[in-house]
Amino acid sequence: MHPAPSVILFSVLSGLGFGFLAFLGAGAPLPPGWTALFLWGLGYGLAVAGLLAATFHLGNPKNALKAFSQWRTSWLSREAWASVATLAVLAPVAVSDWLGLGLPRGVGLAGAVLALATVVTTGMIYAQIRAVPRWHHWLTPGMFLIFAVAGGALLAGVAWAPLALLAVGAVLLAVWRVGDGAFAKAGQSLGTATGLDRLGVPFVFDPAHTAGNYLMREMIFVVGRKHATRLRLIALMLASVLPTLILLLPLGQWGTWLAAILHLTGALAARWLFFAEAEHVVGLYYGARG
Repeated sequence: MHPAPSVILFSVLSGLGFGFLAFLGAGAPLPPGWTALFLWGLGYGLAVAGLLAATFHLGNPKNALKAFSQWRTSWLSREAWASVATLAVLAPVAVSDWLGLGLPRGVGLAGAVLALATVVTTGMIYAQIRAVPRWHHWLTPGMFLIFAVAGGALLAGVAWAPLALLAVGAVLLAVWRVGDGAFAKAGQSLGTATGLDRLGVPFVFDPAHTAGNYLMREMIFVVGRKHATRLRLIALMLASVLPTLILLLPLGQWGTWLAAILHLTGALAARWLFFAEAEHVVGLYYGARG
């Protein structure tokens, strides 16, 4: 699959933002004043920036509102509603922390649950796609969720953030291990991709097109094995290992921000691989798996 920058930014920034908002909502009230305003603003800023980035992947961004219409059947629509509900429920909690109004924390807990549910719906957008065997696994929403929890824990400064970051590394290794064999395990072939397998073993006489088309640009992307291996190591080190080590050092607030920057960079690399390594069955029709 083509690793579109807009979708990468959407999934990483919104996941980090909603993860941080979950911790702000579920945690103890922040001291009123500018600190509370900054932290809540950071959470909202990351989440909204991610959601806005997704609109740039649309051919016509003004049609983004149509995403809300199919919530009964579409995970994309459910994600849209969950994200709006989360931002709406947590808004009074943010104002309460900023102004010291003392709003009951039950509202924040409800918002935290909604925030994590939003992240799961994002993962399910990809996990439901049978035509991409690498994504069609429960580890996909699990990966999105653990990235959100680890990133949120890191920004919130909770004591067990290093353990969450190590969990990110473990999940990445599991996702890569399962994903590498997913296409073969699914038993996909030109026959299953076209639905002609019941008639025999189909084959293509000539290429379907003499020039590139939308499907070839969006659904087929080939990443070199050595390049992918190098990027996996970079993603693992930046998203998990190095931030964990930095948090264990007595570096104070500067260490937290450095760990957050490294984790975000690693998350972007891992998400690029998530899309670049995904193989859609349409590649079988064009004789180009990738």
